[in-house]
Amino acid sequence: MPPVTVTVITKNEADALADALRSVAWADEIIVVDAESTDETVAIARQFTERVYVRAWNGYVEQKNHAASLASHDWILSLDADERVTPQLAEEIRTVLAAGPSASAYRMPRVSFYFGRWMRTTDMYPDFQLRLYDRRNARWQGKYVHESVRADGTVAYLKNDLLHYPYRDLSEHLIRMDRYTTLAARQMHEEGRHTSALGMLVHAKLAFLRNYILKGGFRDGTAGFVISLVNSYYVFLKFAKLWELQKGSDK
Repeated sequence: MPPVTVTVITKNEADALADALRSVAWADEIIVVDAESTDETVAIARQFTERVYVRAWNGYVEQKNHAASLASHDWILSLDADERVTPQLAEEIRTVLAAGPSASAYRMPRVSFYFGRWMRTTDMYPDFQLRLYDRRNARWQGKYVHESVRADGTVAYLKNDLLHYPYRDLSEHLIRMDRYTTLAARQMHEEGRHTSALGMLVHAKLAFLRNYILKGGFRDGTAGFVISLVNSYYVFLKFAKLWELQKGSDK
């Protein structure tokens, strides 16, 4: 089987990192690139691997590509500190690679634990993530938000879920949303996109309908309703901040 290097980028992830790294103890190598954490993240990482590096934050894409460049092996499994690889997913990865990989990269479904349950509705599922890839034929790309791996060859799909623990509570969700919508608006603005009051409302309404109706949020009761509404608010806030940037440019 081709050996696998797991890469993790971190910044103050002491509460979550140990469980993430424990879930990939089967990997041939683990590399952690830390962005100058002020908590115990680095000390915890060194309990699992000697390959721990500290460097200034330079954006998600740059950090993840740098981590992959440090790997001793070409097959990379990129993991976030709030994610866990199940034994079933680990076995599927090993089986696919042992048989001789037929693709340059693999997407896997990601399921999030939120409001005390595994959310298998709304935009939270299946939330496919391209995380297993051959660095000779794929690398991270993007700008401020929504970074992703671009593969030159075939992309295939795995069946088993990657576990995700995104937020402790709604307050943390909203705090993080404020940061991400700022970055998303900046990215859209630099791409030359524009919006209006009608645009904000239409995009937000469509986001709610997609989450609650098309993606079955209604099946998760109040939790599904809240997530659908929050995801709709995310879209509204992103476009509202884009409008704010437009006004600044018009001065």
